[in-house]
Amino acid sequence: MYSKEVIEGFMKVSTASVSDAVDKIAGRRGYMDHDVKPRISDKKIVGPAVTILEGPTDEFVPPKHALDAIDECPEGSVIVISVHGEKNVAVWGGLMTAGAEVNGLSGAVLDGGVRDVTEIRRDSHFQVFARSVSPATTLGRFKTLSSNEPVLCGGIMVHPGDLVVGDLDGVVVVPKAHVEGVLKMATEIEVREAEQAKLIRQHKSLREGLAKYGRI
Repeated sequence: MYSKEVIEGFMKVSTASVSDAVDKIAGRRGYMDHDVKPRISDKKIVGPAVTILEGPTDEFVPPKHALDAIDECPEGSVIVISVHGEKNVAVWGGLMTAGAEVNGLSGAVLDGGVRDVTEIRRDSHFQVFARSVSPATTLGRFKTLSSNEPVLCGGIMVHPGDLVVGDLDGVVVVPKAHVEGVLKMATEIEVREAEQAKLIRQHKSLREGLAKYGRI
C-alpha cells in the first residue's frame, strides 16, 4: 500500500516528530494513550493498519476475524485490535505471534492485553504494543465482531490503511490522506532538532541553542 521509500522514511524518524507533524497537518491528535506501549522489545514498527473489533461474549469461540487477518492481510501490515480498553484480558498471545511473524506482519497494537510474553521474547522478533499484560484468555469473554472497519484503539480512531508508527515513546497513527505530508514535516523536524542539539552542545546553553528556531 505504501512504497518502500515511505516505510523506510518513517523508520528513520521518531514518533515524537511524527506526533508533532500530525498535530500540525491533520489538526488533531495522532498519538495513542500512554499505556499502549511496547511489551516485547525496543523494536520499532511501521506499517498500514489492519483493524479488528472485539466485543463481550459468553461464548467459547476463537477470534475468527483476527486469525483470518493474520493469515490473509498483506505483508508488512500492523494488526490493530480494539477491545474497549479492556486491560484484564489478553487479545494476543504466542500462537498469534507465530502466525503473524511467519506471514511477515510488522507488529500488533492492542487496546487490551497481551500474554505469553516470556514465550514471545524467547521465540520471536515480533513486536507487540499493548495496554497491559494479562494471563487471561478471551475465550468466554470476548469474540471478534468484524475486521477492516474504523476502530477506537488507545483513544484514537484508526481506519484501515492508516499508517501506524510505534517506538519506545509510544504509538502514533498517521491518517492515510496525510502520510506524505507528515513524513516530510517529521523529517524536517528531525533535521532541525539535530541542529539545535548540536548548537546547545557547542554553546553550552539551551537558550542559545534554541534561539535559531525557537522551541517548535
